[in-house]
Amino acid sequence: MIDSAILYFGTPVALLSTVDRHGATNTAPMSSVFWSGSTAVLGMGGRSQTARNLLATGECVINLPSADLVSAVDTLALTTGRSPVPAGKESVGYRHVRDKLAAAGLHGRPGDTVRAERIDECPVNLEARVVHARPLADQEPGDDATYLFEASVARVHVHEDIRAAGTTNRIDPDRWRPLVMAFQQFYGLSGRLRPSRLAGIDEEWYR
Repeated sequence: MIDSAILYFGTPVALLSTVDRHGATNTAPMSSVFWSGSTAVLGMGGRSQTARNLLATGECVINLPSADLVSAVDTLALTTGRSPVPAGKESVGYRHVRDKLAAAGLHGRPGDTVRAERIDECPVNLEARVVHARPLADQEPGDDATYLFEASVARVHVHEDIRAAGTTNRIDPDRWRPLVMAFQQFYGLSGRLRPSRLAGIDEEWYR
């Protein structure tokens, strides 16, 4: 039996783009994310500028970097869009950075359906709107809360080199190499281990 402070057994890293009420952009690395159908579930602390932006405007782009963008993603670690930096974050080394994309050498453009930015270098951009937000059970809203956001994905953009050959709407998992975080460390995927029985079901069945 152990009492682990975190349970990050391995999830994809995302660069989450949001805007505030005035249209100012913030980009934050995060890995508390999973998908159910076309809904993304995002978890983040209330002291982040990202959480504030999602609560205020309800729109975002979930940009998924490939493993070869690890250095750019790591550049954004310990940065925050909040100024002044919240005391809890400042105590562990966070610093305020206004233009995070420039700091990481990345480039953005507004989404088609949201004002938040798609990141050109990320092979996957998911434009989404928050449909439900709440603190975890028994927590009061505010900086000390952890929020869960359900975001409905409205549009998906992918780089052509990860599209499955001869298809319109499928990603080739043998060509897609996401950046993964497990227990505060970066990892990439190995090759496919074996065929999956689930692959016998056409993807369109899940719509």
